[in-house]
Amino acid sequence: MTQIHELARYTDELLETETTPDYPAALNGLQLENHSEIKGVVSAVDFSTRAIEGAIKARANLLIVHHGMFWNGFDPIRGPAYRRLRLLLENDIAVYSSHLPLDRHPSLGNNVLLAKELGLKPSRGFAKYGEIFIGVSGENDVETATLVDKARKFAGSYGGEVRVTPLSAKQRTKRWAMCTGAGASTDTLKEAARMQIDTLIVGEGPHHTAVQAEEFGLTIIYAGHYATETLGVRALGEHLGGKYKIPASFVNAPTGL
Repeated sequence: MTQIHELARYTDELLETETTPDYPAALNGLQLENHSEIKGVVSAVDFSTRAIEGAIKARANLLIVHHGMFWNGFDPIRGPAYRRLRLLLENDIAVYSSHLPLDRHPSLGNNVLLAKELGLKPSRGFAKYGEIFIGVSGENDVETATLVDKARKFAGSYGGEVRVTPLSAKQRTKRWAMCTGAGASTDTLKEAARMQIDTLIVGEGPHHTAVQAEEFGLTIIYAGHYATETLGVRALGEHLGGKYKIPASFVNAPTGL
């Protein structure tokens, strides 16, 4: 019999949850406990009613998410917040959330898995946050258009679309960097410029980053916030399912972004 605190301790160690800095609202780790034996795990990018209903349908009593219960801040428990909590408690579903610890993990992380999906081989870190690197970077010699096509195919499978800053015909990617989710910012663009990166792959970013890209000599591939963060949480759920010999599944709830 596997109880939630045993599974949470293992996952905290696996992801180095306690030593990985993050935004205050992330609250990485076990966010809601339960009392029954863990019989199944469902993973989802975002904590939402769709994710909870997916866990109920799968008869799973553990929900693992990338963006957790408090991602939008602390709201009164009424309306949608009350309905979500009631669904969790009535079905004795525990919630475990992992944000930056999952982004940066060397084998289950969003960044290393997306790089693999696009046929890229990471060789060092990128997107420094405090003393850690959230993203990855490397050197490959590929046609940028081919890389964009792979990104479009991947994002499309998760209900997303790819946006790309202007690129020239026969342009090649030789030095690339990646930071999934909201990875495009003035800081990451400056970091990419210092590293002489020619292609930056992110989930999304504000409009000004597309303007800055030309100034820095960068091509940015915006592959979708949701799509670029599906891989890590899905891999974590499957890993835990295999370790604890319980069913594992993924709830695909695209946002279109």
